[in-house]
Amino acid sequence: MCWSATADLVVGSAIACVGVACVARVRRIGDLPLAALPLLLGAHQLVEGRVWQVGGGSGWATVAWAVIALPLLAVWVPVAVVCAVPRPDRRRLAVPLVAGVLTAVLLTYALATRPVRAEIRGHTVGYAIGLPYGEVLIAGYLLATVGALLLSGDDWLRGLGLLAAVGAPACWALWRLEFVSTWCAVAAVSSVTVFGWVVRRARADRRCHAERV
Repeated sequence: MCWSATADLVVGSAIACVGVACVARVRRIGDLPLAALPLLLGAHQLVEGRVWQVGGGSGWATVAWAVIALPLLAVWVPVAVVCAVPRPDRRRLAVPLVAGVLTAVLLTYALATRPVRAEIRGHTVGYAIGLPYGEVLIAGYLLATVGALLLSGDDWLRGLGLLAAVGAPACWALWRLEFVSTWCAVAAVSSVTVFGWVVRRARADRRCHAERV
């Protein structure tokens, strides 16, 4: 989420371009879901740009924003991490993965049975969803997303997890105060981090190939 429609569209487009660059550099099929994460984050920003343009409400853009932000990311991140890490490291990711699947199911049910509405509040957009057991769902969401990254065993992914763990509360506090929405800044930095991870993986693969030859 950004502080205006223009900011969302500009930052969203830039993040999507980073996503294209990430996907283009992937050399392992298992790395593709994580490399595509910036594409998803970029699309999320572009969708919210539409929410700004129509003044909030409960239209398709609001629903699409909620679907991406809640159930899709809750399951996408842990699945992507599981696909990217070596097979022996996947066992310690069982808890975040299960938490992500269960949280995504519950969030999907909530979105399917409850109205979702967006409201422009100064330099922020407020989303009214009315999730049941909100604290439990938030805990499951964080365990699935941040937890999977921190338990990945990869230094770059752990750094991404730390970025999310520190940046999310700060952005949430500013958003709750209706001061300014800065989630897009975290999304941008996260996307650049994913790009660095993809580049490092590609270099390591080329080095291993050269050693075999």
